[in-house]
Amino acid sequence: MASLKIWLRAIRAPFFTATIIPILLGSVLAWHDTNLFSWPFFFLILLAALFMHAGTNLSNDFFDHVSKNDVINKTPTPFSGGSRVIQENLIPPKQIISVALISFVLGISIGLYLNFKLPGNTLILLGFLGLFLGFFYTSPPFRLGYNGVGESAVGLGFGPLIVLSAYFVQTAAFSLEALFISIPVGILIALVLYLNEFPDYKADKEVGKNTLVVLLGKKISKNIYILFLITSYILVIVGTFYELIPYYTLLVLLTLPLALKAVSTLTKNYDKIEELLPANKATIGIHFLFGLALVLGYVLDKVFSSKGNIYIMEYLHSIQTLGTLTVIGNYSIKTTG
Repeated sequence: MASLKIWLRAIRAPFFTATIIPILLGSVLAWHDTNLFSWPFFFLILLAALFMHAGTNLSNDFFDHVSKNDVINKTPTPFSGGSRVIQENLIPPKQIISVALISFVLGISIGLYLNFKLPGNTLILLGFLGLFLGFFYTSPPFRLGYNGVGESAVGLGFGPLIVLSAYFVQTAAFSLEALFISIPVGILIALVLYLNEFPDYKADKEVGKNTLVVLLGKKISKNIYILFLITSYILVIVGTFYELIPYYTLLVLLTLPLALKAVSTLTKNYDKIEELLPANKATIGIHFLFGLALVLGYVLDKVFSSKGNIYIMEYLHSIQTLGTLTVIGNYSIKTTG
């Protein structure tokens, strides 16, 4: 068996932020709305989603190898072209697909347990939709990534699907706000994939992998990237304007310098490979920091809103009942229990 380091490379562990961010967002939003938060359920849904993500990455490597897509790709980058562990003979293809299937089974098993603990069978439906999008992204007969819908599948899977699943695990319900705020997160992770398709253009076109970049060409695809990046910010601004989401979520605007860097680099280097890499890296950073800003926005709104003040007062009251000694500056106040 290959070493742990090689397997971490195979599952592309650094890209797990694509799963962690929406899980955090859905869970924190649930706490924001209901005051409810189950740490065991949080860690279980996170673990299930990570297993599904690992299975997706491994199965994609396997089927991109079978189609010769990664084999003929002579310009892989740290962000595209697969993990290369098969091409470098580090792990046999059969082991890759075997571990992929095991990962899917583990993810689904945790999902079934959570479904047993929650009302109805909603989580089963969400889980199997995630399995479909992940496995058939490159697997026959659907091969979503080869038929012009791969970007949409990734945006749906790592946006609304995961955010709503995390929210449902905590509340046993859905929220229109959760659906709304998941859309920019889904767009941004789709843009990560979308920009990673630029270096793979030649290999993808040769094997008939019809990504949007292959179908539209790099020049038009560049403009679409910029359009959807702007849309992500507009959605948050509009959401706060109409009070659909808290004003604190405008913290996402702090990521604008990184977005401008990505756009500038893409505009100048969309038809190059090495020169484009800073834009690939920046897009990953935008998704990660944008998502964290949303999470922090909901936390701040909870703490400083009227409901948050009530929550804090209840917490302080519980401290008082324990006869806690509170020290503020040079003053000591002895509370009674």
